[in-house]
Amino acid sequence: MVLHVAMQMDPIENVDISGDTSFALAYEAQERGYAVYVYRPQDLSYDASKVVAHAHAVTLAKKQGAHVQFGSQKELDLAQDIDVIWLRQDPPFDMSYLTTTYLLERLQGQTLVVNNPKGVRAWPEKVLPLDFPKLIPPTLISHDKRRIDAFRAHYKDIVLKPLYGNGGAGVFIVREDNTNYSALLEMFFAASGEPIIAQAFLPAVEKGDKRIILVDGEPIGAINRLAGPGELRTNLHVGGRAEACELTKTDLEICAALGPRLREQGQVLVGIDVIGDRLTEINLTSPTGIVELGRFNDINVAGMVWDAIVKRLKV
Repeated sequence: MVLHVAMQMDPIENVDISGDTSFALAYEAQERGYAVYVYRPQDLSYDASKVVAHAHAVTLAKKQGAHVQFGSQKELDLAQDIDVIWLRQDPPFDMSYLTTTYLLERLQGQTLVVNNPKGVRAWPEKVLPLDFPKLIPPTLISHDKRRIDAFRAHYKDIVLKPLYGNGGAGVFIVREDNTNYSALLEMFFAASGEPIIAQAFLPAVEKGDKRIILVDGEPIGAINRLAGPGELRTNLHVGGRAEACELTKTDLEICAALGPRLREQGQVLVGIDVIGDRLTEINLTSPTGIVELGRFNDINVAGMVWDAIVKRLKV
């Protein structure tokens, strides 16, 4: 069966295909003979009881800079014309992002949306781990400076993050003797009325931050991300580098705790972050890392993801 696939994503012409998960998923779909379309979040609309998108059919090639050819733009009725929609634009997780989840959720029972937009909306990456308090480091979410001060006084070295950020942006490690602490809080609060997240610093991060990929609730492998020179952030977006690693007993126990819930809620492709023996994030919105995982382990991760989707479609 030829599936019709729509990728809701940031401009595909701008991606780095050497490590981009969305491109890898779209290319695997093309290799399977599926029809692939792309559209941007702003091209999605609700119009007269229909959820529609102005989209381009695309032809993809593994040649950076010449990796996409666009067909003419057409309007797609996402309930009638498309079998699978990928919700793949990058955060920030803001009202624009939330609106796309509300619209795509209206397709339930008609078109498979991956990951399930209801779960994506309900479980931002830094909020869902709170449901597993025994697995995470000591954590505070607050806009109350007095409470953040007390948290810092207790744990000494802490990490401050924007609650709805991504890719390591705006993440600060605040040592006990850091004199910029108050200024950092002022910057956070001036930029947004949202609370921030503070966590006890995990010294194990110096040995890396593990990204574990789960497909339909099952762990298929991991990469270890190491910080670049002069950094303690390990995100690949900010200069971190990836290396091969094995899943430990603790990693598997964490995955076993999360997997059934992720699978039941339609979260087909998920990336979790583990430092030492602590879970720090559960990435549902636009998880990355499958290209690096496939490169180190010589497996077709995108193919495994599509196998899980086809199983869900029962075609």
